[in-house]
Amino acid sequence: MEDAKNQVAIDALNRIMELELAGGVKYTHYSLMVYGYNRIPIVSWLKGNAEEGLGHAHKAGELVTLLGGHPSLKIGALLETEKHDIGDILRESLEHEKIALAAYYDLLKISEGNSVLLEDYAREMIVQEELHLDEVNKMLRRPGAMEPFKE
Repeated sequence: MEDAKNQVAIDALNRIMELELAGGVKYTHYSLMVYGYNRIPIVSWLKGNAEEGLGHAHKAGELVTLLGGHPSLKIGALLETEKHDIGDILRESLEHEKIALAAYYDLLKISEGNSVLLEDYAREMIVQEELHLDEVNKMLRRPGAMEPFKE
């Protein structure tokens, strides 16, 4: 990749890193705010998502350094809504995942025809994020509902 394209890719990867770090913080917070009968499996799922977000951030950071860049020390937006109902948490999660998915699509556009490594990485992460979005969407549906959840 030429230098200008390389820097655009580094910027996109740093954006992904910041979003994924924010996801790790958000999911950790959410896991602490769950109460009720279904607490244990939901907390476990949220903690798993927090760990996954940190892993995704690390992977993006490794690619930043591979390209000769400096990994960001910033973190994505962390807005406290003060809403801790499971439905609210899942809707916030859905929104966060949509933003992360868009960042991976941006990286794909940047890397297409320029870097097979980054293209494959972006495609792999898009698949993971779309499956995760589907999982959250299904959790937001009423039992027995076949139609995808729409806000």
